Amino acid sequence: MKIDPPALEPGNLKKREIQAQFFAFLIRGYINALGYEKALEVASSAIREDAMQTGRNMAGKFNGNTLSELLKVVTEVWAEGDSLEFEIQEHTAQILSFNVTRCQYARLYDRLGMQEYGFCLSCNRDEAFFQGFNPRMKLIRNQTIMQGAQTCDFRIILDWKEPHG
Repeated sequence: MKIDPPALEPGNLKKREIQAQFFAFLIRGYINALGYEKALEVASSAIREDAMQTGRNMAGKFNGNTLSELLKVVTEVWAEGDSLEFEIQEHTAQILSFNVTRCQYARLYDRLGMQEYGFCLSCNRDEAFFQGFNPRMKLIRNQTIMQGAQTCDFRIILDWKEPHG
């Protein structure tokens, strides 16, 4: 009996590269049909929806949805293969704060000539990802490398209030 080797899943940066070329093609088509602002609004909404589901999936894969598991996602998935360099500012049960100091995702979109879509395709995902990972997580971010800043300032706060419902 022949046993097939396990399929190797591409890293997160490679996934973004594969997706970017397809999404940029779609966005350009939407721009022609709907105009620039509406096209990015539609694309952003769909990308955030995908990110929310990805967050849920990652919480399952990492067997939890605390800030400690989230830090593992950032370290093991987002920063895999030196895709990101970041410095942790604070890590408690309620706050995860870090600054991204080098972002290969921004360089990827630049290299592909898609820098104008980079924020929509990548950074736009973050808040929805955190909401999917844990609905009580809130992202506060004032700047991104993708938008020309020197660093991305991630502040994720876990709201301990019980959800209504």
